[in-house]
Amino acid sequence: MTDENYTGVTTGTVATACSLAALDAILDSSDIACVSVETPKKTLDIIIDECHKLSNTKACAVAHKNPYNDPDVTVDLEIISTVELFDKTNQKENIIITGGKGVGKITKPGLQIPVGGYAINPGPRSMIVKNLKDKIPEDKIAKITISIPEGEKIANKTMNPKLGIVGGISVLGTTGIARSMSSEAYKNSIVTQLDVALALNLEDLVFVPGNIGEKLALKQLNISKQQIIQTGNYVGFMFEEAEKRGINKFTFFGHIGKLIKVAGGIFNTKHAVADGRREIMVTHAALCGVNQKNIQRLFDSKTTDDMMDILDELNISQEVSNSIACAIHDRCLQRFNIDLNVMLVDMEGNNLNNNWVLSIKNDSGSLD
Repeated sequence: MTDENYTGVTTGTVATACSLAALDAILDSSDIACVSVETPKKTLDIIIDECHKLSNTKACAVAHKNPYNDPDVTVDLEIISTVELFDKTNQKENIIITGGKGVGKITKPGLQIPVGGYAINPGPRSMIVKNLKDKIPEDKIAKITISIPEGEKIANKTMNPKLGIVGGISVLGTTGIARSMSSEAYKNSIVTQLDVALALNLEDLVFVPGNIGEKLALKQLNISKQQIIQTGNYVGFMFEEAEKRGINKFTFFGHIGKLIKVAGGIFNTKHAVADGRREIMVTHAALCGVNQKNIQRLFDSKTTDDMMDILDELNISQEVSNSIACAIHDRCLQRFNIDLNVMLVDMEGNNLNNNWVLSIKNDSGSLD
């Protein structure tokens, strides 16, 4: 099976293809069914769904992202580019790129596009310029407007609201080729949270695995949503990136069933990569004095919650949780130069490791 089975094209590549098709329609007075887009990796042939010349100086083209082996919310999304030519006056550049309906606008600093700009990242912008600049007549400027009709509707399924990108989704892509969420593309999307936090001078950050951890943290802690950083399964990657940026003091908060893996040195918590929850729990229970009979009960349990119920019954759950929290702390210190506070909770957000409970200093959200 070839690599192509696991890849697709980025929104940036589709936007470039539509822009190229629309420009060709203006210059050649014909509808375009397929265009060749030069990406940073290779040249790709992109099918155009529709292409219409609207006037002698204006045209639009529509295409969509074909499905590939990834749960990408932008798959099958319709992307439109409208290209209009104007007489050149004193401008040095011959291409203006802007956003239309469904393309988000930047409202927070720290991202690759300044506040107030449309969320069309530098990669796609560069790809559009590279593919179109030599085709534009010397006395003309091309205004390119990228629209994604369903963009605002699906934006809440992305990290855009958390990053302060409002009104739609982003046009992304550094290589022009989309790969599965287990690869660099997903990491690039979550690491931007750190850049926004730094740009906003946020302190007392709380790292959580995902949406459940975020909801519980907001419920239990006196913090704002902006202070929360989601790691996904890439705990080690996010801690490393935080350290690189000088973020070396924060809280690691989440359900014990997720965070316990880090106590065993598992810094990619995806189930298919590694598990070990049962073995880690049993080890710490034994260290805390649980007898062989109950160790067997723990080992035979199907979930972390079931194991915690047994430990509650034995009146030793807090001691075991403290032991696990200490192990998470020590494992992280072995890999990163960070001052880490660990907070383990159950599905209701109740504190499990009493010796490591976060205390609130004041109403501003500062944390001890």
